Amino acid sequence: MSPRREQSESSPLLKRRTVLAAGAALPVLAGATPAAAAATVVVEPSNVQQTILGFGGMNHTVWISDLTAAQRETAFGNGTNQLGFSVLRIPVHEDRNNWSREVATAKRASELGAKVFASPWNPPASMTESFSGGKRLKYGSYGAYAQHLNDFTTFMANNGVNLYGISVQNEPDYAHDWTAWTAAEIVKFLRENAGSLKTRVIAPESFQYRKTMSDPILNDATALANVDIIGAHLYGTSFANLPYPLFQQKGAGKELWMTEVYYPNSTDSADLWPQALDVGEHVHRALVDGRFQTYVWWYIRRSYGPLREDGQISKRGACMAHFAKWVRPGYQRITATANPQANVYLSAYKSGARVVIVAINKNTSAVDLAGTIRDTGSATAPTWLTSQSANLARYTDVTLSNGAFTAQLPARSIRTIVVN
Repeated sequence: MSPRREQSESSPLLKRRTVLAAGAALPVLAGATPAAAAATVVVEPSNVQQTILGFGGMNHTVWISDLTAAQRETAFGNGTNQLGFSVLRIPVHEDRNNWSREVATAKRASELGAKVFASPWNPPASMTESFSGGKRLKYGSYGAYAQHLNDFTTFMANNGVNLYGISVQNEPDYAHDWTAWTAAEIVKFLRENAGSLKTRVIAPESFQYRKTMSDPILNDATALANVDIIGAHLYGTSFANLPYPLFQQKGAGKELWMTEVYYPNSTDSADLWPQALDVGEHVHRALVDGRFQTYVWWYIRRSYGPLREDGQISKRGACMAHFAKWVRPGYQRITATANPQANVYLSAYKSGARVVIVAINKNTSAVDLAGTIRDTGSATAPTWLTSQSANLARYTDVTLSNGAFTAQLPARSIRTIVVN
């Protein structure tokens, strides 16, 4: 991601990224046909999929101003009128004089329990060279670059932030304004240098989840041994391309992170409704179809982001929070009827005996769910709702009898149900 992409709404780079982001969107208005009267849902707590590691966003204080103290609490706290974010992404600036700018927000996020990870856009200028009109890391500077990344890790640790991981390169395959890497160069760095890095290693962070960037890592035993997290961005990635069979085959012991996106665009207000429901569906697709373990937005505070410029939670942010606030790090996604009828999306998660269901209805009429949570007794489950008129509002309880329940999804809404 580049700051220049936002400075001019007519810039070619912004137009391209906006088109790419919008290309995968399913129009909310597709739900104009009234939904069927009921949808049958089965949730299976014994059938575990992936472990969820968190939800969050980016802070980049050189390109936009830092989050304020109050905004840090709103983003990373998990009380009323807070997002519940548990992941923060920060940059590894090429200029060490800028490193201290990221400390305040990273430290507070870490204190509130968030995982903090870092991505570089460029190495120090002395380590780069021009090629074919672009820029790359000199082959003789790989060792120095690894030391640069280690120095940043040490700097953050000395300032109270233990990085969860560090990336080799942000979007190496969309490097119009930063350093480009081929897949072969990333594999070379992982094989020869990543073993010396002091924290978890993330690669390749392709801007569009291009498997041609990550397949070579998964197919190289030495490179794979030196990477901990396969990271990807989802700009313009179609839902059909979210599954990754090769990762499921060869990625045992590795984590799969979605490390950056805005969706469906950076031009609409984040409060535009029902378009903001697209974000809820996109999170659902990333977790269910893509089996990602994290979902990380671009700028946390932006007109199109989870926090508006005034620091208040936007509609897009509320849709993210329906996951972030109640699907906490360490929860496991479990099998559930993912698409019980047209324009309805449902996912489920567990932690011990607790089951969390997040259901999205993009139809213009209400949908009734007839559900069963297997191996579950009787309970009264609190719920929360976001709709055109509500933001993360406490909503009607759901009653379970021997695991069976009924619940209504209001038109164009997202509802979280928590079964204790």
